[in-house]
Amino acid sequence: MTTAQLDAAPHGEAEHVFALPHTPGAVSAIRRRIRAVLVDWNVAADLAEDVLLVVSELLTNAIVHALPPATLSLSRSRPDRCGAVRVEVTDRGPAAPTGLSAPAPDPDEHGRGLDIVTALASRCGVRVHSGGTSRWAELRFGPV
Repeated sequence: MTTAQLDAAPHGEAEHVFALPHTPGAVSAIRRRIRAVLVDWNVAADLAEDVLLVVSELLTNAIVHALPPATLSLSRSRPDRCGAVRVEVTDRGPAAPTGLSAPAPDPDEHGRGLDIVTALASRCGVRVHSGGTSRWAELRFGPV
């Protein structure tokens, strides 16, 4: 991101929260909304694509593996000309009953989403709390 793009963006933090409908096509609908936010924030195209991929992976993980409802929080912080876009998806916790093993997914088609998130993010993690599970990732921009 160039200095001009950073200066054009609002200072401080910004946040958007999106409820995830547990329906087919939900991820693509949220991605369109996120893309519009990233354009409004003047996020560089390459970073925007990485953020959208992280959004897709975390939302798909929530739809496939967790109980609804899920919520996505997208925020941007910008301390000292450096900053990060943070993606956080909160769901109600694992969908599979505890104690029962789910069938192993086909490794050729599933199981790489969180590896992709880890590879793209500067930082990422999972937080289990009374309301469910939150998976988050931060993608940094600006001077290193």
